[in-house]
Amino acid sequence: MKIAVTSTGKDLESPMDPRFGRAAYILIVDTDTLAVEVLDNAENVNAFKGAGIQAATMINDKKAEVLLTGYCGPNAFKALEAARIKVGGDVSGTVRQAVAAFSDGNVKLVCEPNAEGHW
Repeated sequence: MKIAVTSTGKDLESPMDPRFGRAAYILIVDTDTLAVEVLDNAENVNAFKGAGIQAATMINDKKAEVLLTGYCGPNAFKALEAARIKVGGDVSGTVRQAVAAFSDGNVKLVCEPNAEGHW
């Protein structure tokens, strides 16, 4: 399974970035092999608006089934929900720790946004 994880760096040992739309990187991780594809999210980091929607589109294009992040706002959540991407919120630690927690069934999937929208 492919999962997307918000990250401050480009590898499994990087700390997670708690932000979704404005995360420095989004790593697409294959839970079976731990192979990583790095998505540079620089274009969205300083976006005036729409960062979460654009990030949701990026991970949908990579066929991720789940997003692990700290916080996800309402517009991004709607975009993820429309793409049928499940969201694990309030996740922290390194990318590797987040993937392991998810694989072990220790990540709570959220059914609503857990951050305010940006205006």
